[in-house]
Amino acid sequence: SYYNEYKSYLSRTNKKMADEEGSTIVTQYVKLVSNDNHEFIIKRSHALTSGTIKAMLSNPQNYPQNEMSRVQFREIPSHVLSKVCMYFAYKNRYTNSTSEIPEFPIEPEIALELLMAANFLDC
Repeated sequence: SYYNEYKSYLSRTNKKMADEEGSTIVTQYVKLVSNDNHEFIIKRSHALTSGTIKAMLSNPQNYPQNEMSRVQFREIPSHVLSKVCMYFAYKNRYTNSTSEIPEFPIEPEIALELLMAANFLDC
């Protein structure tokens, strides 16, 4: 019947739209995973602040287009990786900014671990 054909058409169209929108969302974000398995989903453009992450994501064989890129860090704990993610957003926000740039806050307790992570991540 016409109704069933129309319903099938709508189903195919909605699936195609969802796939297209989904792949766009998937490619705009990246998942960073700490050594204690906390996941941080951040904008891909922010993650590319890191030379290390940029190099890892540049190999398309490691990250199929229809899957969200997932990068596991075996040496970086979540309390440090969360601060790294905050720095990526800060760096993205204030690069080429004409306004006054606020100081990026770093707690003394994590300063050494953060420095080691920044060195590894090349950021």
